[in-house]
Amino acid sequence: MKSEFNPPIGQIIQINGQCISLIGNDIDTDRIIPARFLKCVNFDSLGESVFADDRKNLNGKHPFDLEENKNASILVVNSNFGCGSSREHAPQALLRWGIKAIIGESFADIFYSNCIAIGIPCFTLAKELIHKIQKNKNDKYLFLEIDLKKSLAKSKDLNFHLDIKESSRKMFLSGEWDATSTLLENGNLIEKKLTQLPYIKFNTKLL
Repeated sequence: MKSEFNPPIGQIIQINGQCISLIGNDIDTDRIIPARFLKCVNFDSLGESVFADDRKNLNGKHPFDLEENKNASILVVNSNFGCGSSREHAPQALLRWGIKAIIGESFADIFYSNCIAIGIPCFTLAKELIHKIQKNKNDKYLFLEIDLKKSLAKSKDLNFHLDIKESSRKMFLSGEWDATSTLLENGNLIEKKLTQLPYIKFNTKLL
């Protein structure tokens, strides 16, 4: 887990980072964050427990334990990533470990939505290109520059188009994915709406 957690805020236009590959189809949310960690009061400590059981079984050889990946922020996965239960703790754990974007063959729908809601863009890419990235041997560290405006990713040796739902792309470019910030910036509109609701009888100035 990274030493300092800085949550994404507002517009997300470009993401630059080192890739970390996790090979395997149908990696579910129980593997991403096992159920025993869901009792937490907040999400702050989840980063250190991401893939806890897989990492224990691999005894330090899991990609999330390798020294060469400690600064990685772009996760590259295969098909149906994030399937299983709808727990929002899964993307929260990845975010707190340091993941800022995910590129995969495909994602489970609810996992995808939970990622978008906390500022993690999820891109899809053809299987052949995913395998090319995961098996990259040209550099020990593969760095990608992702441009959300153009839906493009590039490195020293690679240049390819990423697919992302247009509605999601627009939300990141406008900052509208960040519902909390949007609410805080529109407090006057919230108070105005409260005064119009017949079943709200308290003083909105106390809010």
